[in-house]
Amino acid sequence: MSFKKLITKKVEFSASHRYWNKNWSEEKNREIYGKSSLPGGHGHNFVLEVTVEGEINPETGMIINLFDLKQIVSSVLADFDHKNLNEDNPRFQDLIPTTENIAKILWEVIEEKIIERDDCRLYKVRVYETDDLFVDYRKC
Repeated sequence: MSFKKLITKKVEFSASHRYWNKNWSEEKNREIYGKSSLPGGHGHNFVLEVTVEGEINPETGMIINLFDLKQIVSSVLADFDHKNLNEDNPRFQDLIPTTENIAKILWEVIEEKIIERDDCRLYKVRVYETDDLFVDYRKC
């Protein structure tokens, strides 16, 4: 029997966002997004879990060097942590920063860095907006 070998790095970041579709009226935005559409947005202490998959290296005993994984995640979060995602992160210029889209963008940026490696691949990104609301993003 073969087993998947996964390792997950968990980090927190703080960011604010506003749900606003610029193609809709203010009334429709309020109807669909409620308080999340108010000017100025609102913030969260998000939790990001990054899971990579690979074989355990017999020499190191690791799937990926944990320092390397931490560096990858930290470098990506520089564009997210303590930012207003609508205003400070160009990836959300034309994309509503829902938790789903935040997870998607984080996947894309992290995958760009992990794909260069030959020891592992990105398996899943999980973003918690609150303790009881999270989004999983992964390729099938």
